[in-house]
Amino acid sequence: MNDFIEKEILNYSEKFSQPEPQLLKELNRETHLKVLNPRMLSGYFQGRLISMISKLIRPKSVLEIGTYTGYSAICICEGLAKNGVVHTIDKNEELTSIQNKYFEKSGNRNSIIQHLGSALDIIPKIEQRFDLVFLDADKENYVNYFNLIIDKLKSGGVILADNVLWSGKVINENDKDLTTETLRDFNSLVNKDKRVETILIPIRDGISLIRKI
Repeated sequence: MNDFIEKEILNYSEKFSQPEPQLLKELNRETHLKVLNPRMLSGYFQGRLISMISKLIRPKSVLEIGTYTGYSAICICEGLAKNGVVHTIDKNEELTSIQNKYFEKSGNRNSIIQHLGSALDIIPKIEQRFDLVFLDADKENYVNYFNLIIDKLKSGGVILADNVLWSGKVINENDKDLTTETLRDFNSLVNKDKRVETILIPIRDGISLIRKI
C-alpha cells in the first residue's frame, strides 16, 4: 500500500492535526502486535479524517462494511448522534474478541451492532436507511456494495470508500488483475452516477468521498 503524500508533508500535517486518542493508540499497537495484515487498519491520520467527517454529519445511522479490529467504528462513534447506531459487518470471527474489548473500553458498546458473515447477504436484511457508510472490505465487491447501499443511503448521506487508488495500480494500464479492474470500474461508476457527487482524496491509499444528492 502506497502513501501518496510525501512523508515529510504527512508528518507536518499530522503535527498540526488533532492527536490520536490514547485508546486508539492502544488498539493500533495491539493490532500491529497480534493481528495479520495490520496495514488494513485505518490508522491515525485517516482515522482523524473519518472522525471529523462523522462529527460534521452527526449520523444517526451508520453502515460499516469491514470492521477489522474496530478502529474505524470507534472513530465514527466520535461523531455519532445521540442514540445513533453503527451496523458493522465483517466475516472474520477471529477478530470479534479484540473488537469487543475496545468497543467496551470506548464506551460505545451499546451503539455498535456487529454482523458476522457476508456483507452481500447481510446488507439487504438490515431494514434501515443510512446517513453514513464506510466501505473498507473486499475490493472485488465494491461495485456490488455500491449497488446494494445506494438506495439505503439518505439524501445528503455520505459514502466513504477506502483503498480506491490501490497502491497506484488503478492508473497503470498494465495492471489488469480483478481487484484493480474492479476499483477502476467503481471509481468510474461513482464519478458518472448522477445520483451522487464525488471527490477522490489521495490520502493514504485513496479515499472516495461520495455524497448522495
